[in-house]
Amino acid sequence: MLDYGKEADRYDASRGGEPRADAAAAAVRGLLPPDARTLLDVACGTGLVTRRLAGPGLRVTGVDSAPNMARMASGRLPGAIVLGDSRQLPFPDDSFDAVSAVWLFHLLSGADEAAGVVAECARVLRPGGVFVTTVDKAAAHDVGSDIDAVLAPRPVGPAVDRAQAVEAYAAAQGLTPAGGARFQGHGQGRSPRSTIEDLGRGWFTRVPPDSPLAAQFAKELAALPDQDAPRPDPRFTLTSFR
Repeated sequence: MLDYGKEADRYDASRGGEPRADAAAAAVRGLLPPDARTLLDVACGTGLVTRRLAGPGLRVTGVDSAPNMARMASGRLPGAIVLGDSRQLPFPDDSFDAVSAVWLFHLLSGADEAAGVVAECARVLRPGGVFVTTVDKAAAHDVGSDIDAVLAPRPVGPAVDRAQAVEAYAAAQGLTPAGGARFQGHGQGRSPRSTIEDLGRGWFTRVPPDSPLAAQFAKELAALPDQDAPRPDPRFTLTSFR
């Protein structure tokens, strides 16, 4: 698992920056009911997306457990960011008209933790509120490129954020599907060189950076053409529940 406190300073630039944030926020807003007046953005990170969710008639609050992330988000939304854990949200029941969680569930340890986070999101939702979250993040990055072919043999576990699983977590809290959307992860197409760097940073959680497998993947990636040419961008999926 990456240390997101240490990642804070380079996080935005390494993950699509402003264009990706624009696309993500627009997709989330499109799934919100027109009468929503308050929104909680869970695991808000640096606030790059959170800032774009705020607008006329919608008051947005962000929460993140990494102090450096929350600090950066506070610079973008002064007075609207709270340091807190998604597994135990520091808000009363029925506090928000909507809750968003963008790129959170794929980071969780397993089904029990994910179900607990969904339960917390449901708890702070007012009756009739809407919960919006990304699903199937890892699958979105597999765009059928030569890089994906090299990485295909890597060990993978069951995705905590697969759509069917998230729907089951939501159903256990009385939340039913209410719509979905897709958006482009601008600037996130992998190049061979950047993928080698990601291997060294532990991005692929089941491939330890100092392992023989990581070294073999790095060797094969280094042999690919166009080392700095990004392959196609991923397209991410959002789903909403009421």
